[in-house]
Amino acid sequence: MLQLNAWKPGIGPAETKVRPAVVRPSSLIELRGVTKVYGKGQAAVQALKGIDLRVNRGDFVAVMGHSGSGKSTCMNILGCLDTPTAGNYFFEGVDVGRLARDQRALLRRHYLGFVFQGFNLLQRTSALENVELPLIYRGLPVKQRKEKARQALASVGLSGWEHHTPSELSGGQMQRVAIARAIVSEPQLLLADEPTGNLDSARSKEIMELIVRLNRERRLTIVMVTHEADMAAYARRQVHFVDGQIEWVQTF
Repeated sequence: MLQLNAWKPGIGPAETKVRPAVVRPSSLIELRGVTKVYGKGQAAVQALKGIDLRVNRGDFVAVMGHSGSGKSTCMNILGCLDTPTAGNYFFEGVDVGRLARDQRALLRRHYLGFVFQGFNLLQRTSALENVELPLIYRGLPVKQRKEKARQALASVGLSGWEHHTPSELSGGQMQRVAIARAIVSEPQLLLADEPTGNLDSARSKEIMELIVRLNRERRLTIVMVTHEADMAAYARRQVHFVDGQIEWVQTF
């Protein structure tokens, strides 16, 4: 059952236990008839047009499509960075649209991990300190969060690089730090937005092999946005967007 009140007291009255609206499903996330409209009147743009999508626990899904197809809007909704105009988004059977803003923030903090094309690392802090950040927000003691951060860095092949800053790391190493930061809090869902977009082909392959290993060994559910077919080929399932709709889904 999704719990949004178990970690840090005093966040506010909206931080209450959320009970599933339905019996706990086999799917981790599900979109039902999700529509997203930006703007109003003649300036309105319909980014999503009634999307239905289910992602089971342990799945690895690549979301593909040209610019403007709706794939990034879909990712933002899954990451609780945006909300649907209509339709429902369920996470562990809980209707996310019924959650208060504070509850959605807690869901992001404790259940989701994010990896971005641009790494988004703090430039003047070490790899270890960058990976610690999510644990600071969760209020973990210093000793515990440093140990967990070291373990996360070791899991992505960066033992011995804890005290290097991003300027002392290659692009592939920076993305490994970003992945370690995303998994240090042991999320249920990893959302990766063009994770190899800034890397050469050799480093891209290394990062994708790492992501596949996390999916297989940790049973970490992964949804990855990409426009590169060779990167999408690493996924177990591909979902292709066109003009705000899902054109086709293929399972491998």
